[in-house]
Amino acid sequence: MRENLYPSFGILLIDDEASFLRSFSLLLEMTVGINHVYTCDDSRQAMDLIEKNDIGLVLLDVNMPYLSGELLLSAIVERHPDINVIMLSGLNQLETAMDCIRLGAFDYFVKTTDQVRLVDGIKRAIKMQEMRLENQEMRRLFFSGALQNPEAFEDIVTQDKSMKLVFQYIESISKNNRHVLITGESGTGKEAIAQVIHNLSGRKAPLICMNVAGLDDTLFSDTLFGHHRGAFSGADKARLGMIEQANGGTLFLDEIGDLSLSSQVKLLRLLQEGEYYPLGSDTPKRVNARIIVATHQDLEAKQMDGSFRRDLYYRLCMHQVELPPLRKRLADIPLLLEFFLEKAADELEVNKPTAPKELAVLLQNYSFPGNVRELQALCFDAVSRHRGGVLSMSVFKRACESADTKIAVSENQTSSLYPNDLPLPTLQESAELLVDEAMRRANGNQSIASRLLGISQPALSKRLKSRTTPS
Repeated sequence: MRENLYPSFGILLIDDEASFLRSFSLLLEMTVGINHVYTCDDSRQAMDLIEKNDIGLVLLDVNMPYLSGELLLSAIVERHPDINVIMLSGLNQLETAMDCIRLGAFDYFVKTTDQVRLVDGIKRAIKMQEMRLENQEMRRLFFSGALQNPEAFEDIVTQDKSMKLVFQYIESISKNNRHVLITGESGTGKEAIAQVIHNLSGRKAPLICMNVAGLDDTLFSDTLFGHHRGAFSGADKARLGMIEQANGGTLFLDEIGDLSLSSQVKLLRLLQEGEYYPLGSDTPKRVNARIIVATHQDLEAKQMDGSFRRDLYYRLCMHQVELPPLRKRLADIPLLLEFFLEKAADELEVNKPTAPKELAVLLQNYSFPGNVRELQALCFDAVSRHRGGVLSMSVFKRACESADTKIAVSENQTSSLYPNDLPLPTLQESAELLVDEAMRRANGNQSIASRLLGISQPALSKRLKSRTTPS
């Protein structure tokens, strides 16, 4: 069985001319990388082939002996309505074309006309079928609420519902070849998600990672496309580009938001044409790698200021995975804390220290600008300093004190805290409400609550006692 078949479903060519079947199969593979092709030169065997194989697209000749194309079209539409059928004819017959469209054909082409139009029509039909299958798979996953491959996500520690939805979406898109855009703040685990997508894709070649931040146009081209010997001064030997190293696998381009405009043009052409030229070569090479990109930047804002091409963005966002920041995954913080403490202890070859109960509560009230990566670094630092007893909170407290721990109000929260149609609370009432909220967030811990309020613990304790003391 051939590996890395494209598309994921089979394409069946039905024509009584064996020479056309051979030449057109070769054309599809050489021009657009379509290699999941079945051929049939006897229309009587067509339905049996469809029944036995996972066929998503049929290219069907109109004029054939035994069963005509129109009769076979009717049978396919009736028994397999989800299969797209493109009709082919040696003659430009308008009436026949209209009849085929009425019978349910996806499109109609004349063999003798420009083959580019026919190939483009096939690519459109493939995309339509892929979208239908993806939507079908997403509905199935969302309604089932269960992951089909939970082991693929075992390295990502979470119990957050939004992350579970991300996992379900990833499962539904992993098998196709369309590009994926992963967005999220720095440290949210974008490369780990790219690795999961690659693992679930079933591709046998490896995931190749390339960080494009800081690369000028020449270095970007050389790194991505490679070069031939003598392509430029100092090129004393050939070099394989990252895209060729990822052949049959996945190419992950990180920090895509930092790519220069001139490099964006080259990446756009790679995505559009599916081919590239190594530096110093006049012979194009076909792309046989899925491309995943990631950024922590707001690409829509960069489009508005002209620093990111809109056409490239639309090419990249066919599938978009957005990872939530750690401050929106509060329930995951205790899990991650234990996971990273154990991991740090293993790597440093020491016993895992016991974390104080209030540590998780403290961290749940920290904004974590560095997200999961920052929590991991804090845990490793704390374990490396640990000398016995309960784990000290000093490393974590220092991080909380040195940064602005106030979680910013979300951008869509534009309404006032105090609606105009209600009276303002008194200053005393507001203070009481604020103390109550701080104690709630601190899970009753006065030390953490006082830190959130910006007052000393004795001052908070005095205020709390005054509530229960009769005046």
